[in-house]
Amino acid sequence: MEHYEEHHKETFSDSALAVASGIEQPPAVNPHYKRPRRHRLSADEYVEGILAGNTTLLSQAITLTESLLPEHHVLAQEIIERCLPHSGRSVRIGITGVPGAGKSTFIEAMGGRVTGLGHKLAVLAIDPSSERTKGSVLGDKTRMETLVHNPSAFIRPSPSAGSLGGVARKTRESVILCEAAGFDVIFIETVGVGQSETAVHSMVDLFLLIQISGAGDELQGIKRGIMEMADLVAINKADGDNVQRAELARRQFQNALSLFPMPESGWKPRVYTLSSTEGRGVTELWSGIEDYLKFTRSNGYFDRNRSRQAKYWMYETIDAELRDHFYKSPAIEPLLGEYEQRVLEDRISSFAAAHELLDRYYKK
Repeated sequence: MEHYEEHHKETFSDSALAVASGIEQPPAVNPHYKRPRRHRLSADEYVEGILAGNTTLLSQAITLTESLLPEHHVLAQEIIERCLPHSGRSVRIGITGVPGAGKSTFIEAMGGRVTGLGHKLAVLAIDPSSERTKGSVLGDKTRMETLVHNPSAFIRPSPSAGSLGGVARKTRESVILCEAAGFDVIFIETVGVGQSETAVHSMVDLFLLIQISGAGDELQGIKRGIMEMADLVAINKADGDNVQRAELARRQFQNALSLFPMPESGWKPRVYTLSSTEGRGVTELWSGIEDYLKFTRSNGYFDRNRSRQAKYWMYETIDAELRDHFYKSPAIEPLLGEYEQRVLEDRISSFAAAHELLDRYYKK
């Protein structure tokens, strides 16, 4: 006890728990208290909870998929495998747009419409740059004040760090878990910069581009690749003095899209105007989404696209596992720093260094 008091003397001196001098100072915390051991859930408990729609267990399972600990990875993969037969029954919608386009406001407005029709909505986000830029996507949960309290909605920000491929792969795994939990509409959101749109496009049924008018030349700076991926375009913030500019932007986008080759789906992309804050145009856009789904299901593209995506992610996973295995190999990891330094000092070329390391890896 004397050692304890000596150790905490400074702590107690300014504390409300301090007693008058001359009286033995009691410990601030019960010394006999033992922290209860946390029960580790089994795969059975996770799967049972997810299939029952328990969003707490769903969140915990998604956290396991994001973890870098090997034991978490093994458990997460077992959970995903067992949830897989219960997945695939949702509509997956990719949503992108430049920062400031009003994606969060749009998702809240559209989310209210979707859940109002009896659907269960999950909102996932891909933001691989957030560790560097502290991007706004991770703030979505605080900005979607109405949707976050909607019992039919589940919002999950993306991991705050990691390679694009890694974050995208974890997002696809999260989609499987959300579908098994009964969410039949999945929004996957990404910032409209960089290469994350390609990753999102490889895991969704429909790709929606959110744009705004009144910010100069609407088509300037929009990458052709993103435009070609878009199945629908929504000109947001079409309210107040911006209504006419939004309509002009709609016509410009529609004309630009008509110049592109016909997509493999056979669907001609449509452009809509809407006001997320006032709720105008949201119903029309959702009708356009339903039209697209009906069209692609009827011509077989919907199922072909899903099959192609499944194959794509098989190869992506193989590439990622091989890369991780190489860098974590006991035969390679100690040598990376040495070879890196030799490359920097021009004592060996980048290509020769890579080949020597690979030779050592294969001969391990």
